[in-house]
Amino acid sequence: MAPVKTVQITFDCAEPERVARFWCEVLGYVVPPPPDGFESWAEFDRTRPPERRGAAFSCVDPTGAGPRLYFQRVPEGKVVKNRVHLDVRAGTGLVGAERLAALTAESARLTALGAVQVRVMTADADNESCIVMQDVEGNEFCLD
Repeated sequence: MAPVKTVQITFDCAEPERVARFWCEVLGYVVPPPPDGFESWAEFDRTRPPERRGAAFSCVDPTGAGPRLYFQRVPEGKVVKNRVHLDVRAGTGLVGAERLAALTAESARLTALGAVQVRVMTADADNESCIVMQDVEGNEFCLD
């Protein structure tokens, strides 16, 4: 069996472009160039059948180090807690009050972009602080 070389993370959502652009801001990702022969993704999208317009969008790490994020429209809304979520490593290497301050600042930045802060989990004997958030469509992620 060949080893896995790359990973793509796929989000089910109602508005793929909106959610993708949110995550671009969160992670410093970019929208990849449109297919050859098209000036923009909007121009490309207009060539698709009406039922497929706006059905998908993606963003990529400009350094190529992180996974591609793919967003696909699904008919159903989000009903329950995610079984898998992203941890945005905003406090790496920090501890105590310094870590919580960095996480709180990042939470404020993301809240201004449309995220929702769900819960602050303060440090205990086993874990450092983290903040549970939701993106613009309610998908959970953590500031860690």
